[in-house]
Amino acid sequence: MSELLDIKGRTAFVTGAGQGVGRQVALYLAQHGAGAVVVNDFHAERAESVAAEVEAAGAKALPLAFDVSDFEAVGAAFAEAQETFGGVDILVNNAGNAGPTSRLDDLVPFWESDPTEWRRWMATNYDGVLNCTRHAMPLMVKGGYGRIVTVISDAGRVGEPHLAVYSGAKAGAAGFMRAIAKAGGRFGITANCVALGGTRTPAVADLIPDAETEKRALSQYVIRRLGEPEDPAGMILFLCSDAASWITGQTYPVNGGYSFAC
Repeated sequence: MSELLDIKGRTAFVTGAGQGVGRQVALYLAQHGAGAVVVNDFHAERAESVAAEVEAAGAKALPLAFDVSDFEAVGAAFAEAQETFGGVDILVNNAGNAGPTSRLDDLVPFWESDPTEWRRWMATNYDGVLNCTRHAMPLMVKGGYGRIVTVISDAGRVGEPHLAVYSGAKAGAAGFMRAIAKAGGRFGITANCVALGGTRTPAVADLIPDAETEKRALSQYVIRRLGEPEDPAGMILFLCSDAASWITGQTYPVNGGYSFAC
C-alpha cells in the first residue's frame, strides 16, 4: 500500500458502485486503507456482490440499494451510514447515465425530444449529485474533513450532439462542484470532478459490439484504446487521498486524449 495514497481508515460512500468505474473505485479505496465503504447501486444484488469484494480487500462494507434521484431515500442511506460507521468522510458521486434503465440506442435529436425524456438524464446526473452532496456535507462539516469527487463526462466539457441534456447535466454538476469547493474549503472539504472519455463499462459495451465499431469510435482518441475502469479510478483515488489535499474546484479529464484541458 502506498503511504501517499493511504485513505487512513476513513469512511467512503460510492454511488453506482455495483459495476464499472464505481466498483473499481470502491475496491481501490478498500485496498488503500479505507475503514469502510458504503456501496450503492440501484440493484441490491450488485451492491451486495461488490460489498463482499470490499470486505475481502480489508474494509468494512455496507451495501445499500436506492435511487440517487430520490432525496428521501438518499437521506435514509446517509443516516444508516452514520449510524453504522459514525459518519462519512468521502463521497464519490459516480452514478450516471440515464439511471437504472439506461438506454443509449434510442436517442433522438434534442428538437425531437420532450421534457419526460430530459428528466431521466437530469435526475441521475444532476439531481443525484445534489441529493448526495446535500446529505454528505453536514457530516463532513461536523467532522472538519471531506473529499467529494463527482464523475462527469467529456460530454459536459465539449458537448455531444445526440446527448444534449446529458451534456448539460454533467456540465451543471461540474459547476455545482466548483461552488461546493468554495463553500466547503473552510471546513476542510475539497470538491473535484473527473471527466471520462469512452470507458469500457456495460453501457459503453452495448454501443461498441465489435472491433470495427471500436476502431471507428477510437479514431478521435490520441491513445487508441478504450479506457478501463482502473484508469479513472486511479485519479479518483488520488483526489480522495491526502495527496490531493490542496486541490479543489477542478475538473480532470481522464479520456485517452479525446479532448485536452488548458
